[in-house]
Amino acid sequence: QVQLVESGGGLVQAGGSLRLSCAASRSISSANSMGWYRQAPGKQRERVARITREGNTEYADSVKGRLTISRDNAKNTVYLQMNSLKPEDTAVYYCYVVTYRFENYWGQGTQVTVSS
Repeated sequence: QVQLVESGGGLVQAGGSLRLSCAASRSISSANSMGWYRQAPGKQRERVARITREGNTEYADSVKGRLTISRDNAKNTVYLQMNSLKPEDTAVYYCYVVTYRFENYWGQGTQVTVSS
């Protein structure tokens, strides 16, 4: 079992920045990948960023150049730096991990609201 706890969400004006954190209850160094999904009201959940064990990153087209994912294995934490935020980035953001045994775990979500 892995517990994930997100933090860092909140209300920000358009053009502003936030940094989300996702702290894992145990080591993430061997995890296959970690990342972030988001879900806006009335919309499907979409993956916005992913980082592999090797440090390779992937982003949704809608966030490329504005969001940056990183991981700190020493702190068992993955981050999502969000810059140049837009109202359409408003959503609940969920952290996830895929372990080396391909088990999936999710955090409880953190609300991000971007005002225009």
